[in-house]
Amino acid sequence: MEYKCKLKMILADKEIKHGDFAKMINMSAAGLSAVVNNRALPSFDTAYRICEVLDLHPRDIWIKSKGEES
Repeated sequence: MEYKCKLKMILADKEIKHGDFAKMINMSAAGLSAVVNNRALPSFDTAYRICEVLDLHPRDIWIKSKGEES
């Protein structure tokens, strides 16, 4: 199942720099870049930290790509 990550927009809206956010969630800048640019999905632990730090539900951050079914 493919998901689209909305982190780029969310971080821009909250005025959080990618490098700063990567440090907040204990992730490499390269790893965060891969997630933000939809080249990789995070591990469960990383996704949990992202949601926790941003105080958002996973559905607020990742959406199913069109045409995908549950």
